[in-house]
Amino acid sequence: NQVITTTPFSFFSQISLYLGRRDFVDRIDTVDTVGESSLLYDPWLLLVLVQLACAFRYGRDDLDVIDLSFKRHIWSQTIQVYPATGEADLATTPTQEILVKKAGDQGHPFTFTLPKDLPCSVSIQPAARHAGKPCGVDFEVKAYIGNEQDGLKEKEDNIDSCSFIIRKIQYAPSRTSAGPRASIKKRFLMCTKAVFLEASLDKEVYCHGEPISITVKINNNTGKVVKKIRITIDQTTDVLLYSADKYTTSILYEEFADQVHGNTTFEKVYQVTPLLGNNKDKLGLALDGKLKDEDTDLASTTMKCSLLCLSAPLTAKRPGMDKEILGILVSYKIKTILMVSRGGFYLPCPIRDVSVELPLVPMSPKPAGENLSCENQGT
Repeated sequence: NQVITTTPFSFFSQISLYLGRRDFVDRIDTVDTVGESSLLYDPWLLLVLVQLACAFRYGRDDLDVIDLSFKRHIWSQTIQVYPATGEADLATTPTQEILVKKAGDQGHPFTFTLPKDLPCSVSIQPAARHAGKPCGVDFEVKAYIGNEQDGLKEKEDNIDSCSFIIRKIQYAPSRTSAGPRASIKKRFLMCTKAVFLEASLDKEVYCHGEPISITVKINNNTGKVVKKIRITIDQTTDVLLYSADKYTTSILYEEFADQVHGNTTFEKVYQVTPLLGNNKDKLGLALDGKLKDEDTDLASTTMKCSLLCLSAPLTAKRPGMDKEILGILVSYKIKTILMVSRGGFYLPCPIRDVSVELPLVPMSPKPAGENLSCENQGT
């Protein structure tokens, strides 16, 4: 999993970045440090700096003209690696010791500590004709040559640099509560009785690509007929960085031909699976942060930790959190709709609908060996 990027600055000098991994986990209360890393540089370079930056890109690279950049920096931290300072001389990890030993005398470890309130990596699906970096929130590690006049500040046109993208991600929690449940009783015009609909999920959190089981219960006390049942899933993306924009995209639409006649009951478990492969043509869909030449999934639900150490969708900002640092919030809802008609032979067309909505929490499964329970989250 070692990541290496090298940039030569002349025929005689070069600078290289080494990183043990590219995915760093946000555990709600703590975030992995970017510490499995080191830098290799030539000793005759005067000043070598390393920067970790979180940025929000809201326009394509080819639109950056007349010094107008469609990119906003959310957070950044710069460390001076050479000449060595006290800030960079931290305790090394076993991975860093191996990397430094491999790099030789010119190798130097460095460590970044990410704030807890930074957004996770999210990419917005571009159109097929668009090239370059996609819009969204990304994290970039960059090493570059500085000078004494600029100090730790980097020039935008600095070509003496090497960099790569890393991801800040969240995994599905180890412990979750029971799945959500919602119900509705609806009466129609000129009808004294009602249609009762209840929908529930078997668990709270699903992994990407996992079938979602939704239990539907219907008690039709009217003379009308439920002609068919429709299940939809919508993704809602809240962009809180530059305005209060909200985008909703349908990622699943399925209809089932089950009918429920008047004065009868019905219960059935339906399975649906939202997949990115079925939504490749939808511009603006939020995806998990994408690395070069690697596949990704639909964006995971943005999470917080509740008082009971159980996961919950982030529908409101945490106390003391700067609204502008939230970045892009992603949430999902699954909707069950009954298409109800008058019944009979002459009027079979649906004229009413009965619907309920449930929150849906899809997330990436944690890798084997990861322990992300609430006991390890510091709560």
